[in-house]
Amino acid sequence: MYGNTSFGDSSSSPELNDDQRKALRQELSTVAARTRELLPGEFVVGSELVESSSGPRATVAVRPPVGGIVSADYSLDGEYTIDETEREDLAVGLAASAALQVKQAQNGNTSQTAR
Repeated sequence: MYGNTSFGDSSSSPELNDDQRKALRQELSTVAARTRELLPGEFVVGSELVESSSGPRATVAVRPPVGGIVSADYSLDGEYTIDETEREDLAVGLAASAALQVKQAQNGNTSQTAR
């Protein structure tokens, strides 16, 4: 009902300490590297970790040679690690979605439903 309205103390959003931030960046890099392994070299893969009003937010994105950008946002919700299964699921899901974007673009379908 209230959408993105924030009530209460805004300082209650979780923050990462330096060690947590470093570990999470490494895990995101691992997901990005695994995604690169699954795709041809024409796909550009990157990751970032940003602080938002709701706390830390991790993103891995793929830019296919044609079609729209595909990204996976990982809201941490108090957990500052991504386990091995989640890392593999993220990488495989991103690679599959990026490949689908290419296929749709080649077929003339420019809708970006694979996000």
